[in-house]
Amino acid sequence: MVRPHVLLPLLMALAACNGTPRLDTGFEGLDAPEGVGELEEGIDGMVVGDRLMDAGEFELALRAYYRAGAEDGVNVDLLTAIGAANLALGRLGQAEDQFRAALAEDDGFVPALNNLGATLIEQGEYGEARRILEQAFALDSGGSETIRDNLRLAIARMENQVYDEGNEQNRPGLIRRGGGRYTLTTAG
Repeated sequence: MVRPHVLLPLLMALAACNGTPRLDTGFEGLDAPEGVGELEEGIDGMVVGDRLMDAGEFELALRAYYRAGAEDGVNVDLLTAIGAANLALGRLGQAEDQFRAALAEDDGFVPALNNLGATLIEQGEYGEARRILEQAFALDSGGSETIRDNLRLAIARMENQVYDEGNEQNRPGLIRRGGGRYTLTTAG
């Protein structure tokens, strides 16, 4: 419950804003400078999310992906992107759920397969990770170095059950979403 002493100043501030006249800047009705095109649509939320992921702003990327889903609907790309953001935030269970949901929509979506495999490696589920990464490797025709490295890592961990926390090269890699367009990123 909001206390009245907190609510009253907020309501007064909102009421003051309601009647505030707009400032006349003198630019209303003027055309944009030559060479500036009209903005017909806002920027795609998936693009914003991808850029935020590249910048290491994983929580903001997750929010952008959710907005994209609200505007454009949920699809395999969106589920994979949300899973990647959750994985980057260390939310392994949520990431796994998102990748599995993506695969329920398209069981041959290579980025979701790879990223699920990477998540399973992080959780110590090396056998299942290996099986999933073998499937991703086959569907990708062995073309992705990241999938190959993740598969090797899953096999090595399955055989050795040894993990050196300090070695960043022992971290699985992610593949970004996209119809046939795979951009490689790291999981951490």
